[in-house]
Amino acid sequence: MWLTNIIVFGLAYWELDRGGPVARTQAAREELPLADFRFSQDENHDAVQEVADGASITSDWVPTLMDYLYVSVTNSTAFSPTDTMPLSTRAKAMMSIESIAALLTSLLVIARAVSILH
Repeated sequence: MWLTNIIVFGLAYWELDRGGPVARTQAAREELPLADFRFSQDENHDAVQEVADGASITSDWVPTLMDYLYVSVTNSTAFSPTDTMPLSTRAKAMMSIESIAALLTSLLVIARAVSILH
């Protein structure tokens, strides 16, 4: 169930952010809708050179499915965002739902384990 939670929300984030994966790879950044997530690559342009070289401004980096799956894994594990912050109301709502679902899944597994031990 936990893995399904990660995959479903990772795919949902990937599909919804800035118009979807096709728009993000084919349209210029200026033409895309507002971002739903703030990735660290969007802020690395003024870091040390080896980090700045991978920044979205200098390398034309765009998030891939793996980036959104990572967001989903960290949100599902920590029950909160880690390095990628939600910006839009819908991203915040989705991340909240994912965290609650992950927490409930964890609690159900723990409750089941405790009931088996008794």
